[in-house]
Amino acid sequence: MKRKKISGLLSTSQRDIDINVYGWVRTRRDSKGGFSFIEIYDGSCFKGIQIIADSSLPNYEQDIQKLSAGCAVFVQGMLVESLGSGQSVEVQAKKIDVLGFADPEKYPLQKKRHSFEFLRQIAHLRPRTNTFGAVSRVRSALSYAIHSFFQENNFHYIHTPIITGSDCEGAGEMFRVTTLNLEQPPKKNGQVDYSHDFFAKASYLTVSGQLEAEIYALALGNVYTFGPTFRAENSNTSRHLAEFWMVEPEMAFCDLKEDAETAENFLKYIIKHVLINRKDDMEFFNKFIDKSIIEKLENIISSEFIVLSYTEAVKILKSSKFNFSYPVQWGHNLQAEHERYLAQTYCRAPVVLIDFPKEIKPFYMRCNDDNKTVAAMDILFPAIGEIIGGSQREERYDILKNNMIEKKLNLDEYWWYLELREYGTVPHAGFGLGFDRLIQFVTGMGNIRDVIAFARTPKNADF
Repeated sequence: MKRKKISGLLSTSQRDIDINVYGWVRTRRDSKGGFSFIEIYDGSCFKGIQIIADSSLPNYEQDIQKLSAGCAVFVQGMLVESLGSGQSVEVQAKKIDVLGFADPEKYPLQKKRHSFEFLRQIAHLRPRTNTFGAVSRVRSALSYAIHSFFQENNFHYIHTPIITGSDCEGAGEMFRVTTLNLEQPPKKNGQVDYSHDFFAKASYLTVSGQLEAEIYALALGNVYTFGPTFRAENSNTSRHLAEFWMVEPEMAFCDLKEDAETAENFLKYIIKHVLINRKDDMEFFNKFIDKSIIEKLENIISSEFIVLSYTEAVKILKSSKFNFSYPVQWGHNLQAEHERYLAQTYCRAPVVLIDFPKEIKPFYMRCNDDNKTVAAMDILFPAIGEIIGGSQREERYDILKNNMIEKKLNLDEYWWYLELREYGTVPHAGFGLGFDRLIQFVTGMGNIRDVIAFARTPKNADF
């Protein structure tokens, strides 16, 4: 008989049927009536299922009464209507095999509640907790929704390189990839000679797949990447990771307005998907993590995103009576507190901030006619600030080349990027979504290290 997932057993209308189910024990309590109540879960959904084990089972005293949290079991029995409250069905066990015991004196997840800091130290076990099981299922559902949105809208999924020789953002915070002997690297004129390295040049882990995605957008129309990116930024904050996942669509024949509209539709689609398809997990977050998270997400779906120019935003912030920690000045990057004020206090809705000063944005963003601003956008959510960043890309060869020179980039390293503007250049645009920050927002979790399976942060690369 084929095994059944608990999610399927809880949703079926069938009763009095024989089933096989596997899972791990959450709780066991013994009744004076000569039987035990055992709750098991298998990770397929938030809820577990109750097993009724009668003392007449041959291994009742030997095995079943020794079950504790973490033990793995196989159950053969009958799915019946539950007589108790809190569940619709339960399993009357005919056979229970213990696949693996977990010593209750050593197993670290005996308590019902542990601090997230403690659980980060046992990342190999924390997915077994309610919180991190729910995070994992929400992360999976959002991943599925991302692919669904783009596939339904005729985007092609492409895989951009993880190893690169160029810095997309120009920030220089990149991890180096090398096979050289770091204790005695070959040198030439006092400098490391990378001609002896594997790629014969300095190479890095990518911070973005955008530039390569543009290549395929200018051949296939609409494309997207969804993969790991890396940044060697020494930031020990609740919002930073050294290894994180990015979603980056690129669209040919697209301007900034269409770019923003696509981003808005995309965010609403994937948030709606998780509210519908991971309802039990989201109810858990709403009860134990952030009691208003479902309301916040429903407001995102129902709200019209408000478009503001950077210049308008600066005027709003300067005229406000709010005491900001960082001063507001045109030409400077807005801080998280400024972004939150605009979305949460002033607009009380998601905000699309456009037309940023040229000097504070990367070389690839399209210059506006005023030659002071670029056709860039940030989407700001209440409570967290920026959730998406994007722009119309500079498609004009001469202007792009001048931008690169002004930013002091090595033109030889970007020859191919310039050449794209020589052969059939077209207006095109795209955006980037930090996937882990999205999950942090959707779940209400306070620390980004708790929404990725294995957090890579300064001085931490353990499992």
